[in-house]
Amino acid sequence: MAATASSMATTAVFMPRLPAKPTRCSALPYLPPRLSPTTSSFPLKAFPESRRLSLQIRASSSEETSTSVDTGELLTDLKEKWDAVENKSTVLLYGGGAIVAVWLSSIVVSAVNSVPLLPKVLELVGLGYTGWFVYRYLLFKSSRKELATDIEALKKKIAGTE
Repeated sequence: MAATASSMATTAVFMPRLPAKPTRCSALPYLPPRLSPTTSSFPLKAFPESRRLSLQIRASSSEETSTSVDTGELLTDLKEKWDAVENKSTVLLYGGGAIVAVWLSSIVVSAVNSVPLLPKVLELVGLGYTGWFVYRYLLFKSSRKELATDIEALKKKIAGTE
């Protein structure tokens, strides 16, 4: 008797419970049944001639505006530019260095992001610095002129025309 009671209890636990009525989401509207193309309830004759014409124009204009990229032309342009480069080893070195720098910076950012409160603190620091920069350089006309002269001096220094 005890063995049958325990086996009934285990089957009762493992049996899935099905709802008595199928549940339906009441927030979604009911869609009408799908009709086959031959038995359409809205024949094309019901639309005015101008409506059919505008649909045809839209379809043809969307096909005309699509652009395709010619890969052969792109490759020839890149080959010409690569052939024009004199110091290829320097370009490869700088490109490889840039890829390594991006990879390392992504590792550092993910490590900083995993520390619990540090991202929020850094956001506050960034907001504070942005506020200071706006107050110091963008709020008043004289400080905007000072910022413009500083930027021009930096441009000349970088370009080597100073």
